[in-house]
Amino acid sequence: MIVRIAVPDDYSRLVEVWRSAVDATHHFLRPADRDDIEQHLAADYFPQVRLVVAEVDGQIVGFAGTAGDNLEMLFVDAAHRGTGVGSVLLAHAVDDYGISRVDVNEDNVDAVAFYRRRGFVEVERSALDDQGRPYPILRMARLTSGDL
Repeated sequence: MIVRIAVPDDYSRLVEVWRSAVDATHHFLRPADRDDIEQHLAADYFPQVRLVVAEVDGQIVGFAGTAGDNLEMLFVDAAHRGTGVGSVLLAHAVDDYGISRVDVNEDNVDAVAFYRRRGFVEVERSALDDQGRPYPILRMARLTSGDL
């Protein structure tokens, strides 16, 4: 697996990965909200973060976006869930960019468990997401250093 910095030419594949991941894990998301978010990924969200991609055999299978010490997004293609892609991307974000915080949809129980296993703990809860939609967000922080 190779982790590299994303370029704008990757964006269409990143949207595909995002959709695959969301369809597999975000069953709580209303279709209209999912479609609205998807419409804004390449133009509005991706340019606002430092993006890296994970490639396996030349194909992008996951990506992570960071800003400051916050992991803003981490998505893995559904076909590659459970293969270590997410762990590699998270380790890269922690080691190379010093991230120590992440916001997670409370209803994405697999993601909450993933971050907890890697030393993140809930420090705050919001009843709404950042766009004011009714999707509770857990603000999590990694309070210890060490291996993920």
